[in-house]
Parts: sequence; C-alpha cells; structure tokens
Amino acid sequence: MNNAVIGLFAGLLLAIAATTGGFWGLVVAIVLGGIGVIVGLHRDGVIDLGAIVRSRGRG
Repeated sequence: MNNAVIGLFAGLLLAIAATTGGFWGLVVAIVLGGIGVIVGLHRDGVIDLGAIVRSRGRG
C-alpha cells in the first residue's frame, strides 16, 4: 500500500468518527477522504503542495 491509499483510509476513518450519518455525513466523508488522498500523494512525491502555496502568494 502506498501513502495515497493510507491517506485515503485515514481520512475516511476520521470521517466515520466525525459524522453521525445522513447526507451531510456522506459529504464530510468524501471531503475528508479527498484530503487524505491529497496528503498521501504529497508524501509519495506525486504532487507538491509547497509549490501550490508559494504560487498563491505571488498573485
């Protein structure tokens, strides 16, 4: 398992802990799962979050 998959599982587990169900629970689970995937991809070196943050400051 790579870091993206581990990040996805971590985000989904946090979503389960943070929600009580229903439509908004599903939305929160998807958002937190997406955040987990992004962090995992960053740890794998697939994306560079530092470059994204630096480019926003130049605006």
